[in-house]
Amino acid sequence: MPQPYLRVYFGPEDGDSQTVLSGSAESRPKLTVPLGEILPALVDAVNSRKAWIHDFADEPVAISTDLYEVLLAYQELRPTG
Repeated sequence: MPQPYLRVYFGPEDGDSQTVLSGSAESRPKLTVPLGEILPALVDAVNSRKAWIHDFADEPVAISTDLYEVLLAYQELRPTG
């Protein structure tokens, strides 16, 4: 199985930009990536109970309406226990 490939985002490449180290959520840089690119790392981190997962538990995540509906349906249909 190939290793997950993650890219590091360093922000805009123009010379006039400044790195924001603190501030509101609105001032933080946003990044759009395919779910398949980050999912293997997230699954591994959850399964191995990595502490940093809890640091981001309240982090807002934007997903498509279609994916949200599929997740809701999956949640209702999956067996419990």
